[in-house]
Amino acid sequence: MICQECQQETATVHITKIINGRKTELHLCHRCAQAHDELDFSFEPQFSLHNLLGSMLGESMRGSREALRKAKVQCPSCALTFAQFSQIGRLGCSHCFSAFDEQLAPLLRRIHGSSRHTGKVPRRREGSLRSVRELERLREELKLMIQKEEFEKAAELRDRIKALEKEMKEGE
Repeated sequence: MICQECQQETATVHITKIINGRKTELHLCHRCAQAHDELDFSFEPQFSLHNLLGSMLGESMRGSREALRKAKVQCPSCALTFAQFSQIGRLGCSHCFSAFDEQLAPLLRRIHGSSRHTGKVPRRREGSLRSVRELERLREELKLMIQKEEFEKAAELRDRIKALEKEMKEGE
């Protein structure tokens, strides 16, 4: 097929538009396609993690004095500011996560659905992590029993919590 504009070279770019139910096709060579105004042939990736993080951070960083204060937070170790992080999309060092904890938590919740790790755990840490999670679950259940004024069950839970805490101390 020959280019519809220059009528000389082979058409390598094929454009199909459907506007208001009407289909139009355009067959162009590479040079004519680059000269066409509505086409972008800058072969840079349109999606990047940097752009994603920047746009998500940009939404939460607009406007308020609080947002400006958060943007000026700086890592004590590498001196990276949160504003710089939001532009480059990468933390500067291992201390940045602690320095930007308040700002990163909502971002992590939005991306992952939670800011708490719930995935796989190395086998050597599996037992202690299971105990910590069980302890947290028992404490939540204890609060619920106290609210419901079921004090006998609350006392049982309290005793189980104390026993589990004792086991964890002995395990260390």
